Amino acid sequence: MEIVPTEIPDVLIIKPDVFTDERGYFFESYNRGKFTAAGIDINFVQDNESKSMKGVLRGLHFQKPPFSQGKLVRVMRGAVLDVAVDLRSGSSWYGKWVAVELNDTNKWMYWIPPGFAHGFLTLEDDTVFFYKCTNEYNKASEGSVRWNDPDLNIQWNYPDPVLSAKDREAPLFRELDPVFP
Repeated sequence: MEIVPTEIPDVLIIKPDVFTDERGYFFESYNRGKFTAAGIDINFVQDNESKSMKGVLRGLHFQKPPFSQGKLVRVMRGAVLDVAVDLRSGSSWYGKWVAVELNDTNKWMYWIPPGFAHGFLTLEDDTVFFYKCTNEYNKASEGSVRWNDPDLNIQWNYPDPVLSAKDREAPLFRELDPVFP
């Protein structure tokens, strides 16, 4: 397993060791001891999965304290552009974003700690997206940021994604009250 910091050092790309042969492949997607040894000392309490057609954009979502969630995300089938936006007001990277393409070929994972908004754009039909969360979902604590916020200027490179009403109407970044220290 290789762990690669992004431009925001707390957001990590995790490249598992994938073993392939004529039968297919095998890889270890999570091992608490290895993650802890690599400095990712986390406890997961909820797993989520979604399936989407090409061009669906889900996000940018977050959970406010005390229900903040860290997420370990990966693609089981298909491909996504996965984005994390730093919402930690005391961070040097506040309001900055990082993105990575996750797909069923590279098998990479993305660690997004609490204090970030998260979203992804599906790049293929029938994309299956999976994520482990460090806290349970709490509807009263959910928040979002508009996917095409002009101040964030995220480069989705997809002109007309399929959005939920909630994501279309999400507040702008500058309208958010700081929720994370």
